[in-house]
Amino acid sequence: MIEIERKFLVQSNAFKSEAFKQTRIVQGFLSTDKKRTVRVRLKGDIGFLTIKGQSSKNGLSRFEWEKEIPKIEAESLLKLCKKGMIDKIRYDVKVDNHTFEVDEFFGKNVGLIVAEVELNNETEAFTKPNWLGEEVTGNAKYYNSQLSKTPFCKW
Repeated sequence: MIEIERKFLVQSNAFKSEAFKQTRIVQGFLSTDKKRTVRVRLKGDIGFLTIKGQSSKNGLSRFEWEKEIPKIEAESLLKLCKKGMIDKIRYDVKVDNHTFEVDEFFGKNVGLIVAEVELNNETEAFTKPNWLGEEVTGNAKYYNSQLSKTPFCKW
């Protein structure tokens, strides 16, 4: 239940031609406390309820619990979320033995594109594709929970 990931800005749209899957995601937050966030997500036609703990000091890992829920329940819970919904398309891109999840944001976060790669441990090596830019792992302003409160258009 520990999520280990690294996060990067994306410097070109080249990832789109490499993607094997893309999915529209709408999500909101029931809680954005620093010690825990509670997220409701509609990923395509599937709902999810996710609880994330506080990030480690280096920002690489944190507790994550996720449960699939029916679409109708997710839609109902989204109505209870705090102001500031996240709307994005996620592109899944396979690079060697890893899959990068590249999020292209819309709404008040339009223009922001962020890639994440999940790892088995904090020192695991991975291939960086040429469209990957600056690493922003651990930079809280790039967390979706923070983008819902202070969107990219206000930076």
